[in-house]
Amino acid sequence: MRKQLQFQEVIGYEFRQGGLLVQALTHSSYANEKRMKRHSDNERLEFLGDAVLEIVTSEFLYNRYPDLSEGQLTKMRACLVCEPTLAFCTQELKLGDYLLLGRGEEHTGGRKRKSILSDALEAVIGAIYLDGGFANAKEFILKFILTDVENKQLFYDSKTILQEVVQGEELGEIAYELIAETGPDHDKMFAVELHIGGRPFSKGEGHTKKAAEQAAAYRGLIQLKNR
Repeated sequence: MRKQLQFQEVIGYEFRQGGLLVQALTHSSYANEKRMKRHSDNERLEFLGDAVLEIVTSEFLYNRYPDLSEGQLTKMRACLVCEPTLAFCTQELKLGDYLLLGRGEEHTGGRKRKSILSDALEAVIGAIYLDGGFANAKEFILKFILTDVENKQLFYDSKTILQEVVQGEELGEIAYELIAETGPDHDKMFAVELHIGGRPFSKGEGHTKKAAEQAAAYRGLIQLKNR
């Protein structure tokens, strides 16, 4: 209960129906382990939150970018509501700290797993929608997801975008070097260094080599953008 109260302070929304927040933070592994009644986990709320997130994001992009085509808006929306971007958004909220996980998920790094974090974030949106209506859910999405949109677009597929930028500016060859591998087999952490034109440029970390490369590419893109 104390954790749920802390989380409400973090998001700036107080639930009238506290059970909805508990459900939003309950992973199926925990519900199964505790033999909770059917549909006590956050999967149904995730389904609802996904729909609310899509309509809010669509309206936001439609109003913000009046000159973009339907195809461009669709691609941009996909960038903002995809699993990696939503998991990235949960870092500010420290959402992983508040999840109710089964012992198996707990011991295998579930609090940092992107799929679990992104699903839980959508479940929180669904819970807020049911508890306080569309306006409150929209406010949450605008505050914690639809911010820094341009940079989050870069985050979605950093490696591809970086390749295009580097080729366009003729900066040289891109290479990713694995510089560290730490942690037990079930919770590995990889560190990668990005090289452009043979020179070290930026670093990234992730639970897979691909995720670490994306993180390094994202940081590299931000550096190039801010030159």
